[in-house]
Amino acid sequence: MTRLHLDTNRCEAHGLCEQAAPDLVHLDDDDTLIIDVPGDLDADHLDAARDAVRACPVTALSLVE
Repeated sequence: MTRLHLDTNRCEAHGLCEQAAPDLVHLDDDDTLIIDVPGDLDADHLDAARDAVRACPVTALSLVE
């Protein structure tokens, strides 16, 4: 299965991933990115996760198998 991974050291809280996949990730009040679906992604979430990964300008998000 595939899951969404966040490199917290790279994340700059641009929020583009949140715009691309609001059901999967969000920025909290401290501008910390939270992955709302931390485990394996189902088929319904996989396309949105790919969009979030592509949207990140600092490549802080990735998909891992």
